[in-house]
Amino acid sequence: MTEQSAWVRMTERDPGHSTAYVQRFRDLAAQGFDLAGEARLVDAMLPRGSRVLDAGCGPGRTGGWLARAGHDVVGVDVDPVLIAAAEEDHPGPRWLVGDLAELDLPARGIPEPFDAIVSAGNVMAFLAPATRVAVLQRLRAHVAPGGRAAIGFGAGRGYAFDDFRADARTAGWAEDLLLSTWDLRPFTPGSDFLVAVLRPA
Repeated sequence: MTEQSAWVRMTERDPGHSTAYVQRFRDLAAQGFDLAGEARLVDAMLPRGSRVLDAGCGPGRTGGWLARAGHDVVGVDVDPVLIAAAEEDHPGPRWLVGDLAELDLPARGIPEPFDAIVSAGNVMAFLAPATRVAVLQRLRAHVAPGGRAAIGFGAGRGYAFDDFRADARTAGWAEDLLLSTWDLRPFTPGSDFLVAVLRPA
């Protein structure tokens, strides 16, 4: 059993948290907010029909958009409430409950590697510190030789960007591109958000 993530601890303290989170994004979508920035970046990296792993998929807004764009999407999240919402709101992809620190999709009947992995929504900042390298290693094990990962999270959430970059190197990733937003603004030492586009080292 791996150390619990901050998300799991939060939902245990507040059983209604996940349902409220789902409703928040449904409300934003209904109000016309643009919720697809992460998906558009990943889509731009890929030819149509690519295999995408949405790691920490939440209620499926990123993976759902990518599936509608023509990609073959698998989403994994530790929270069954969020997975149920993804299944309801974004039918098509394969949505799975699972701990990213123990991710083994071949054991669940999905042997093919992925052309891209996306981890949006501050997933990395919610990880238990003891599992960070393990999660990055498990993601690395699921990417195709020429594939890439796009991982984004904000500053001030307990996971320093330099620590993440060091952990990614330890886990077998190399940096292709560092951005400060999902809409392609460059990363600088003062950036308060990081989007790291990584490739297998």
